[in-house]
Amino acid sequence: MNLQTDLSWNSMQGGLLAYLMSESRNGIFAHIERALAPLNITVAQFRVVVGIAHERARTLSEFAVFLDYDSGAMKRLLDRIEDKGIIRRVRCMDDRRTVILELTDQGRAIYPAIMEAVTRVHREMLQGFSDVEVAQFQYLLQKLIANAGR
Repeated sequence: MNLQTDLSWNSMQGGLLAYLMSESRNGIFAHIERALAPLNITVAQFRVVVGIAHERARTLSEFAVFLDYDSGAMKRLLDRIEDKGIIRRVRCMDDRRTVILELTDQGRAIYPAIMEAVTRVHREMLQGFSDVEVAQFQYLLQKLIANAGR
């Protein structure tokens, strides 16, 4: 290691990495919240809609793990989204005890506007980054996520 690497590594001691990641996430989510306000969607609701659309989770328990919510909070969140007509609960044909979440026609219709707003926020957050820096940043985040999963 050279001195610059030592300084960079040492600066991440004492929780700075977690702090920077948390502040980044909070800032991005705050911007997304404002961008989604005209659509009457919160960040938490956006994460459910995208989770369903991208098949990251299908049931209340899968979403509770995906979003790191307890099951009671997850149920309340899903109730609010369902009340807006964006998602619906459907019994699984293979296992009638399981309830699958899916987008309604309204949910599928609003999805492009949600993604447009979120994409706009991501562009704003990456303003001043070169294409190479964006690619490096994505690679480094994926590497960090992989390390966290060990």
